[in-house]
Amino acid sequence: MAKEKISGSEALIRSLLAENVKTIYGYPGGAIMPVFDCLYDYKDRIRHILVRHEQGATHAAQGHARVSGEVGVVLVTSGPAATNIITGVTDAMIDSTPLVVITGQVSSSLLGTDAFQETDVVGITQPVTKWSYQIRHADDIAGAVARAFYIARTGRPGPVVLDLAKDAQQGMTEFEYKECNYIRSYIPYPEINDEEIKKAAELINAAQKPFLLLGQGVVLSHAEQELMEMVEKADIPVGCTLLGLSAMPTDHPLNKGMLGMHGNVGPNIKTNECDVLIAVGMRFDDRVTGDLNTYARQAKVIHFDIDASEFDKNVKTEVSVLGDAKATLSSLIPLLEKKKHTAWIESFTVCEEKEYDKVISKELFPADGPIQMGEVVRKVSEATANKAILVTDVGQNQMFGARYFKFTQTRSIVTSGGLGTMGFGLPAAIGAKIGAPERTVCLFVGDGGLQMTIEELGVIMQYGVDVKIILLNNNFLGMVRQWQQLFFHERYSETPMLNPDFVALAASYGIKGRDVERREQLDDAIAEMLSHKGAYLLNVAVEEKGMVFPMTPAGSCVTNIMLNVNEKY
Repeated sequence: MAKEKISGSEALIRSLLAENVKTIYGYPGGAIMPVFDCLYDYKDRIRHILVRHEQGATHAAQGHARVSGEVGVVLVTSGPAATNIITGVTDAMIDSTPLVVITGQVSSSLLGTDAFQETDVVGITQPVTKWSYQIRHADDIAGAVARAFYIARTGRPGPVVLDLAKDAQQGMTEFEYKECNYIRSYIPYPEINDEEIKKAAELINAAQKPFLLLGQGVVLSHAEQELMEMVEKADIPVGCTLLGLSAMPTDHPLNKGMLGMHGNVGPNIKTNECDVLIAVGMRFDDRVTGDLNTYARQAKVIHFDIDASEFDKNVKTEVSVLGDAKATLSSLIPLLEKKKHTAWIESFTVCEEKEYDKVISKELFPADGPIQMGEVVRKVSEATANKAILVTDVGQNQMFGARYFKFTQTRSIVTSGGLGTMGFGLPAAIGAKIGAPERTVCLFVGDGGLQMTIEELGVIMQYGVDVKIILLNNNFLGMVRQWQQLFFHERYSETPMLNPDFVALAASYGIKGRDVERREQLDDAIAEMLSHKGAYLLNVAVEEKGMVFPMTPAGSCVTNIMLNVNEKY
């Protein structure tokens, strides 16, 4: 019996359904129109979210993927649409977010002719994807989609781009979908080396001052429980990377806070005092390590990661354990001795008390003066019982959000880590709410970053996405201004901003909003925002020249910590 013949466009849609795709973020155009025409008949099975710019589609898909654990899906046309996805694809690559991005392309007979809206999508995207592939025949669609999802979600996750020629969309094919679970030479889950696990256990068991660095790899491999069992059994204090923050409850006694440039004092100081440094699912980014020549030189380093290219790339390791974190930690735990490191853990207290006295108390509980960013973050977090998803843009809003928002469950932080993409926040928050509709989503964003993708307010209007937007408005590009104050003699070159009436602008999209200019208005405004059914924009006038401290200047030793403009730790 002959197989059913369908169009390439329908083969694509059916392939997405076979991968359990329920939501697509996209924008139609000429070279992808056959697919959108086919999508019209599947509205009851696949929800398409019409963004206002293709970059917004990629960030929304990232937000969706990060909170749900699913692969984010993007569908756009050729030419400028394809080039507009590059920022989001690059962001997803460096932050290990699984995406499948499908771009339209001119018909294969026109390739290489500089046809209208033709772009070398594969050539452009290969450096910033796990896999980039052009489909020229309808018969190849199902197999390419299966392979794309397998590559995107397995091993170290990341983005895949499929460039789909228009004639492949229009051609006919006998459809048969086979899930991909093997590609020759691609080994997403390497065999665990028991000898390396044993070496790691011996080092940890012998350690007097062990310290664990928790990265997003713990979340991506669903290893949160294993991580907790490990650190509680061996009594190991933990420092979290930016993207790893919600993998462990903020108030857990072994959670000593955030690592890095604007991280907590204790984790940075103790990095250079520990005798065994255990990194799990993190890549020793420069914002975490500072000067590599002075980073943890006294420690024996154990690195758990699924990507072998990360071993010894930045920090020389004593033991490298290759594999999925859930699997490797599961193998490690039985070999660990139950320990108590009471004195070592208590030594963090000195750092914590000084940071609280010099930085945190003034930021979270100011007696007077302008509203501080940190106090806004604290109040919003507490008002949600610390159960909301934190989404941030990039800059001071990001660092204050990461420092002072508290987490009680995993997959609760969505932010642009490695690429630091301004404009990420608003579309990512939209995707996060659609990906986790039962949860409250709080976006902290600056006046600069909001205006980079402010057109995505149209998505909130069209689909009724209930995102709580907290605009920390200082009329500056705040983080750049901070660097100009500290390192460029207060020469504020092109950082002051003349801003619009954001509440009126939100109202034009049907979004309720409120201005907050005085501290006594803040509690009531936050309560109103959180109780309101639907999206809300809270425009908070914060201190114009607020500073994020502590701060380790770029490229310096992690222990070279500024507590304020005039004082170091």
